[in-house]
Amino acid sequence: MEKTLISVIGPTAIGKTKLAIELARHFDTEIISSDSRQFYKEMGIGTAVPSREELAMAKHHFIQHKSIHEAYSVGDFERDALSLLDRLFEKKDIVIMVGGSGLYVDAVTKGLNHFPKIDKDIRTGLNRQLREKGIESLQEELRTKDPVYYKKVDLANPHRLIRALEVCIGTGLPYSSFLNKETDPRPFKTISIGLTSERETLYHRINKRVDMMVDGGLIEEARGLIPYQNLNALQTVGYRELFNYFKGEWSLDFALSEIKKNTRRFAKRQITWFKKNEQTHWYGYKTPTLQIITDLDPVL
Repeated sequence: MEKTLISVIGPTAIGKTKLAIELARHFDTEIISSDSRQFYKEMGIGTAVPSREELAMAKHHFIQHKSIHEAYSVGDFERDALSLLDRLFEKKDIVIMVGGSGLYVDAVTKGLNHFPKIDKDIRTGLNRQLREKGIESLQEELRTKDPVYYKKVDLANPHRLIRALEVCIGTGLPYSSFLNKETDPRPFKTISIGLTSERETLYHRINKRVDMMVDGGLIEEARGLIPYQNLNALQTVGYRELFNYFKGEWSLDFALSEIKKNTRRFAKRQITWFKKNEQTHWYGYKTPTLQIITDLDPVL
């Protein structure tokens, strides 16, 4: 059998973890997480890390394997995931990958554009600029340095802005000039399985998940991370809003409503990203796993 990676994708709160575990158990294989928010051991509740019971049902990799104090880029993940896949495919014909971080999914399945090594002091300076002058200053600088990428990037995502700007500053060339280069072919086949739902259903699931996170201790988890709130890993939905609450800038009710709103916006961006892959097989989130397995059989 040709070595095959089954990539389970879709927006947050749609049910990817459940499907991935059921597929892994059926094919007697292991799971690679491509959810970049779940890499960090200090961030469990706010990133919806699989429960102990779920983790026990199938072997998972890249779940809480790093600290928020460690630098870990998408390039690092590409290298580590491909190395792990080489080892897994020695004993398995099929491996499952699951996650909603589109860039990280693409890094494994398609390959990244490769960039020169950049002085770490540049990123440090850009993070300071973000704290002191706000995201608008990064947006304006990118508009000047790379108007092509400025029109494509998610301008609300400070990670993407800082990554592009550090390349612009470190090389003297536009970030966009490094994109769309030839990448190394993958020694495995990828089958992409996407989960979807009506928008109102998805939004209801997102709102319910946030409520469950709060009941599970999200506020206490975020409070313990206040000393580290400026780290890159914590510039993410679910934590940024609570830091504003802790600083007395927002009420708790408003912070929680912002988490729900920003998570819904994040889900919309995920859907836009994943819809670009015309090879993805889309299923309603209630589709029985047995039906998906049956559909997979002819293409495996």
